Amino acid sequence: MAGFRTLLFSRFAAQFSDGMFRAGLAGAVLFNPEHGADPLAIAGGFAVLLVPYSLIEPFAGALLDRWDRRRVLVVANLLRGAAIVATAVAVGLGADGLGLFVLALIVEGFSRFVGCGLSASLPHVVPPHTLITANALAATLGSLVAVVGGGCAIGLRALIGAGNSGSGWTTAVAVLGTLVAAAIAGRFSRGRLGPDSVDEASEAVVAVARGFADGGKAALAAPGVVGGFVALLAHRASYGISLLLTVLLLRYSFADYGPLKAGLPGLGQLAAMAGAGILFAGFLTPRLVHRLGHRRAIPGALVLAAAAQAGLGLPMELPAVLVAAFVITAAGQVVKLCLDSAIQHDVRDEARGRVFSLLDTLFNVVQVIAVSVAAVVVPSDGRSVTLLLVATVLYLIGAAGFLMITRRARTA
Repeated sequence: MAGFRTLLFSRFAAQFSDGMFRAGLAGAVLFNPEHGADPLAIAGGFAVLLVPYSLIEPFAGALLDRWDRRRVLVVANLLRGAAIVATAVAVGLGADGLGLFVLALIVEGFSRFVGCGLSASLPHVVPPHTLITANALAATLGSLVAVVGGGCAIGLRALIGAGNSGSGWTTAVAVLGTLVAAAIAGRFSRGRLGPDSVDEASEAVVAVARGFADGGKAALAAPGVVGGFVALLAHRASYGISLLLTVLLLRYSFADYGPLKAGLPGLGQLAAMAGAGILFAGFLTPRLVHRLGHRRAIPGALVLAAAAQAGLGLPMELPAVLVAAFVITAAGQVVKLCLDSAIQHDVRDEARGRVFSLLDTLFNVVQVIAVSVAAVVVPSDGRSVTLLLVATVLYLIGAAGFLMITRRARTA
C-alpha cells in the first residue's frame, strides 16, 4: 500500500494548501458569499464562485483520461502555486474587484482539477475491495487537514498583521503545500496512476471538447453511478437551500444561546459541526456499506437527512440547527463516498476522470441553482417553513430515484 500512502500524502499537502489559501482570503467577498447583505447577494456570490470553472471542468477532465495522471498532478500543482503567488501579490498591494476574483478563480480551478486527478488515480494504488475504505480515509483526513491549514493561516495572520501586507504574506505561505504536493506526486513512476488506455479522439482539442458528453456516456453505462448521481444531486440541492436559510437565520434572526453564538461566530460553529459530520461519516461509511451495501446505505442516509431537515430544522432554533448541520453533512458525505467508490469500481479507467469532472460540475451547478431559486422567494430573516419542507422533500425524491434506478437495473 506504499502507493496509497504516497497519494494520500500528496492529497494532504494539497488540501493543507487549500485550507491556508481560503482562510488567507477569508475577509474577501469571493470566499465568503454568505457575508452578502441579502439573499440575492448570497446567491450571486455562490454563482460567481462556482459556475465559471464548473462549466469548463468537464472538458479539462478529458485530459485526466488522456495524459499521464502523474504528470498532470505535478503540473497542475505547480501552476496552482504560481497562481497563489500572483494572488498573494495582488492581495498585498490592496487589489480587489475583478482582477482579484479572476486570480482566485484560477487557483480554485486548479484545486478542483487536482482533486479529480487524485480521485481518478486512487484505483491504481488500492485493491478494488478496499475502495470504499480508502475513499473514506482520504476524504475524511483530507478535509481535516484543510481545516488545520485554515487554522494555521488564521494564527499566522494574527502574528504578522491583518492589513494588506499581512494578508498577502499569509496567502503566499499556501504555496508551500502545493509545492510539496507536486514533489510527492512526482515520486510515482510514469504511467503508474493511469490511464491504462485512451479511448479519445487522436486530436487533443477534439478530445477535450468532447469531455462533457463522454463523461455523461460513461456514467450512464453504469446504473449504480446514475443512481448515485441522482442521490447526491438531490442532497446538494437540499443542502443549498438549507445553507441559505441558515446563513440568514444566523445573521438576522438568531441570538446567542449560552456558548452558542449567532452572527459570524455562529458560522464558524456551523463549519465545525459540518467538519465533525464529515469525520463521523468517514468512520461510519465503510462499516455501513459492509453491513447494508450501497443500495441500502445511500437511501438510508437520504431519509435520515430528510428527518433531520424537518425535525431539527423546522423549529428554527440555534442549537437544533447546529445539530442538523452535523447530521445532514454526515449523511451527504456517506452518499458522496459511496458514489466515489461506485465510479472507481464501475467506470472504465480511461473514462473515469471525465466522470469525476462531470460530477464536480453538476455538484456545484445544482447548488447554485437551488440557492438562486430559493433566494428569490425567501424572506430576508430566513424564516421559511415552505423552503425547509421543499428541502426535506428533495431528499425523499433522491432516495426514491436511487431505488428506482438501481432496482430497474437489477431486473433488466
